[in-house]
Amino acid sequence: MKQILALLLFIPITAATQTLSYHLKIDQFGYLPDALKVAVIADPQAGFNSAESYTPGNSLQIRRVSDNSVVFSAAPTAWKNGATDAISGDKAWWFDFSGVNTPGEYYVFNPGNNTRSESFRIAPDIYNELLKTALRTFYYQRCGTDKSTPYAEAKWSDPLSCHVAASQDKQCRLVSNPVLATERDLSGGWHDAGDFNKYVNFALNPVLDLAGSYLEQPEVFGDNYGIPESGNGVPDLLDELKWELDWLLRMQQSNGSVLCVVGGGNASPPSADGAVRRYGPATTSATYSAAAMFAIGSRAFRQSGNNPYADALQTAAADAWEWAKSNPGITYYNSGSLAAGEQETDAYGLFISRLCAAIYLYDITGDSEFKTWTENNVSQHHLMQWGWASMYETSSIDALLHYAALPGVAGSISNQIRTTYSNSLGTAADHLGGYNSQSDPYRAYLGDGNYVWGSNQIKSREGVLHYNMITHDLSPALHSKFRDAALEYLHYLHGVNPFGLCYLTNMAGLGAENSAREMYHVWFGDGTPWDNSQTSPKGPAPGYLTGGPNKYYNIDGCCPSNCGSAQNNALCATASLQPPLNQPAMKSYKDWNTSWPQNSWQVTEPAIYYQAAYIRLLSKFVQNTSVGVTEISDNPLVFRLLPNPATHSCLVQLEQYNSDACLIRLVNTSGQILQEKYGSEARFWLNLEGLPSGIYMVQVQAGTKSGVQRLIVR
Repeated sequence: MKQILALLLFIPITAATQTLSYHLKIDQFGYLPDALKVAVIADPQAGFNSAESYTPGNSLQIRRVSDNSVVFSAAPTAWKNGATDAISGDKAWWFDFSGVNTPGEYYVFNPGNNTRSESFRIAPDIYNELLKTALRTFYYQRCGTDKSTPYAEAKWSDPLSCHVAASQDKQCRLVSNPVLATERDLSGGWHDAGDFNKYVNFALNPVLDLAGSYLEQPEVFGDNYGIPESGNGVPDLLDELKWELDWLLRMQQSNGSVLCVVGGGNASPPSADGAVRRYGPATTSATYSAAAMFAIGSRAFRQSGNNPYADALQTAAADAWEWAKSNPGITYYNSGSLAAGEQETDAYGLFISRLCAAIYLYDITGDSEFKTWTENNVSQHHLMQWGWASMYETSSIDALLHYAALPGVAGSISNQIRTTYSNSLGTAADHLGGYNSQSDPYRAYLGDGNYVWGSNQIKSREGVLHYNMITHDLSPALHSKFRDAALEYLHYLHGVNPFGLCYLTNMAGLGAENSAREMYHVWFGDGTPWDNSQTSPKGPAPGYLTGGPNKYYNIDGCCPSNCGSAQNNALCATASLQPPLNQPAMKSYKDWNTSWPQNSWQVTEPAIYYQAAYIRLLSKFVQNTSVGVTEISDNPLVFRLLPNPATHSCLVQLEQYNSDACLIRLVNTSGQILQEKYGSEARFWLNLEGLPSGIYMVQVQAGTKSGVQRLIVR
């Protein structure tokens, strides 16, 4: 008997005997091998789960999924010596396992109470498939086409084209005068959010984000994302951008002006929507926004080699600029008459559209008019006025940083932009200062007031602000710190948050078992076959970023007793709405999609601008694809160039460093070796000062592995 008991004591704990606990928070997709890796353990003190109690014990473990073996153990560290965070309502501990860098699948285990986290991977390519899935949501948002297999997965197939029936987008008429003379073909483009409306001003940020992502790192975007254009030799991101830009070209009138909005109708699936569609008139703000999108699109397509399309976009951008300049006060307020959200901008919004247009027009034309206007007006941007980079203005800040690196720009203007931005990111309490001071137990700091409608977009944009310091080679000594900080915003979205929830929809297929099950979206709405990924036949399409916690969420004003019927009034019951009601800001979220009067769109609705901001951040951590990469051996070496394109310097970072001595060469298109570095390091800096703008090749050899990538110098 004693021998049997002794044997029982040494039987290893298996996954079947463990309890999954959302109190152990990790990025459910995983971690890059060379990244900082910190799990967050939470003990709720306030909010919907305050009655729960969780403590991590004296030691936590990292275990391998395949055999449950312990590969690392350490004591967790209490956040702020056991303080309760007001924004999340939680106490927390941090468990740093950064030393675990061997590729594989793991989980965090708490031997003190036999609980474990979701599993996660460590690998250099953990985000590659995720980028594909996130970008494919734009295909599902396409208007005017079918979503048929094999491009749409069978569960999310809509085999008939949407919004192409009589009196819809191909025969769209002006809302204020719907006669035959105003009929236009305005088909195509993306549905804006969870509805079927299309707005020019609301397209500005997503187009700038996606085009900017390509311009900065063309090598990470492949031609194999499974959309109809895949395999045509063009990165699928550009194919998706072209779908939107082609619609914007249809929205442009012969005098250069651009119509502002198309809207009307809803149904599930989209092809079932037979409602009449109307458009709003040309406006100054929409025309400047379109000019900016045409111009950056021209830059992106010229860089990809599609000069005819780049030329057409350049002409459209110039025509739009001229009309808007000559018609400075044309507005249209659509609320209450067409579509949903108010698309007309205020004076500052109009300035931002014009500034972005001027910057990208100067980039593609070199015309001094655009340079002069920019330099005469750049001081009006909030970055320059406040000395602080706003996470709500990243697209226009990206434009400013892009402008600062263009040839011919006044050195004083360039230095002012770069210095102001760098000072803000390096010192402000809500940028790197918040990271350095450990202001957020969930490691992705936003102030309490930023958990508003679309807060997950703001998280993405804050991460982009940090990574811009690397992209634009600002404060090189702090690049690793900014990279670590930027990654934490991805980790938050992937599960390191009070819910332990990946805020992307239906991602179990890529490893995020606890991902958003529902979202407010007409197609994937409440009561449809696409309602819930666990309880409905199909669930929503994967990869949509939901809106996020919203501390200002509230039910409709008709509640509790004036919603038209007893049945409607019953929907006002708030007991099931805590959360998101009456919670700490970070817990103001519920995974649901009930429509009026609960108005779940304030919390879970996706949008193309949320999605593009997320893709922009995610792409910074994606391994290179075959686009722009040529292997020079049968044993390829994987490395990254940060940034690319580059201006002053470029970081060569090995993805799988094994301490072999590395030989790195910078070579021009004539084969001349311009720089050569040798050493046993994982990172090398190339000095690009004084190099003419153009395309160069970076060759890397380490042991028996070698590789080469294209580097664009501006």
